[in-house]
Amino acid sequence: MNASQIRNVLEQYGVSPSKALGQNFLVDENIARRIVELLEVEPQDCVVEVGPGAGALTEHVAPLCRKLILVEFDARLAGYQKTRWANAPHVEVHHADAAKWDPRCLFTEQPVKLLGNLPYSAGGAILANFLHGESPCSRAVIMLQKELVERILAQPGDEAYGLLSLRMQMNWEGRLMRIVPPEAFRPQPKIDSAVMLLTPRDARSLPVYDRRLMDELMRRCFACRRKQMHKQLPAEPPWSIVSEQLGISPTARAEELSLRQWIHLTRAYDTNPLAALPQKDSELFDVADEDDHTLRQATRSEVHEQGLIHRAVHILVFNKRGDLLLQKRSLLKDRHPGVWDSSAAGHLDAGEDYEHAARRELAEELGISCSIPLHPVAKLTPSTATGMEHVMLYTAQFDGRVHFPAAEISAVIPFPISLVKTWLTRRPQDFADSFATCLAQAEEAGILPQRGHC
Repeated sequence: MNASQIRNVLEQYGVSPSKALGQNFLVDENIARRIVELLEVEPQDCVVEVGPGAGALTEHVAPLCRKLILVEFDARLAGYQKTRWANAPHVEVHHADAAKWDPRCLFTEQPVKLLGNLPYSAGGAILANFLHGESPCSRAVIMLQKELVERILAQPGDEAYGLLSLRMQMNWEGRLMRIVPPEAFRPQPKIDSAVMLLTPRDARSLPVYDRRLMDELMRRCFACRRKQMHKQLPAEPPWSIVSEQLGISPTARAEELSLRQWIHLTRAYDTNPLAALPQKDSELFDVADEDDHTLRQATRSEVHEQGLIHRAVHILVFNKRGDLLLQKRSLLKDRHPGVWDSSAAGHLDAGEDYEHAARRELAEELGISCSIPLHPVAKLTPSTATGMEHVMLYTAQFDGRVHFPAAEISAVIPFPISLVKTWLTRRPQDFADSFATCLAQAEEAGILPQRGHC
């Protein structure tokens, strides 16, 4: 769309650009086309465009993708987009604040790519909503004020380097693709904009670490960024020992540490006993027969390598909204690494009973007290779907904060049951094999909450 077409849309829908909403409309058609080209849209992609406005980017991306989701804050422009794409069933328009719009439904739409000419006033909050933590997006092309892009891409030693830089770089690798001058917009902003390409950081390139703990430590230290950071850190282990082990100056400030140094610092202060240990091959399990009678003991590695029948528990934990907590398994796990699974699950140790194992797994994997009520649902017989395990399935309700060991679990997120079932149908490869069987048993037992929508 050129400047004249965009002006006509704004006039037709009574839109006078709002400074409070950060409405500066891109009118350079060549720049719009090049921004969309950077997204490298494939026919199977779902594209989410934030702040489509009058459609400068939308017109170029809509013909390229399987599905296009538009999230527009301005009711008048959302109305325009609904009218414009009324006969295009693959385009879905939401009148919503992109900083608060629920992105969990995007897990069912993968592969997902994010596109946006973001308002200056809310760009950081929108990026946090879509890209912080476990994100379904596989690529993002974002235009923001140049100063904010510089902060995101900054490195130690740069004046702009800080908490935002690290929070984005934990999960994403960014590149500045081009500077866009004020003349490309109507009305013209007083500053330059910048186009940034973001691609997911390979999780295997970094040691596992507790992201929540790292964020807490960073917030403490950057709150006093000009002061020596050791004053804001836990007393144990002693800073003198940590700094020497990590090769960090005892007088270091938060802004001097690289991402990798922050990760090693976090690991040093992680007190979880399972923080660096995904599993022990030497663990002893009971080997059982098809009737669940104990035959003998064997190590974890022997049981898995030989396909021996053994025992396990799965616990489906729901919150008061009826959402199911799903865990994403660490890439260090020996079985089903990097996929989604039941809220908590694990093997029975030799001589252990099912309920004790379930309570132990809740405590070890989610930090949930062993005393919460557990409700048995069903017992699954050994099969290839269960990994040759007798599985006792339980449910529980919990609404507090979970705390999980980084070596075992990379994320825990609550999802509505309706979304989980859709996701499992569309993308079964995203889940551990036994999870589908457990969820089917829970549904057959009639215990899945009916409420809860994305």
